[in-house]
Amino acid sequence: MKRRDFRQLAAKSPAEIQAQLDTLSRELGEKRLAKRVGKLSDLRSLSRLADTVARLKTVLRQQELATVSGENE
Repeated sequence: MKRRDFRQLAAKSPAEIQAQLDTLSRELGEKRLAKRVGKLSDLRSLSRLADTVARLKTVLRQQELATVSGENE
């Protein structure tokens, strides 16, 4: 995921981000299983996918904190 893609995520709704996160988390689990079985040929894709999942979680948390801080003001 490129930096510009990361910035575009901030414009999405939390529901859209959560849906994408669910899909990628499932895919990450499948790739981890494939790695254990020995059928994963591109090991770098596993770490890229994990990084993307972490970025999505970060954006969700930032949106959550922005909402909470907006309510407190």
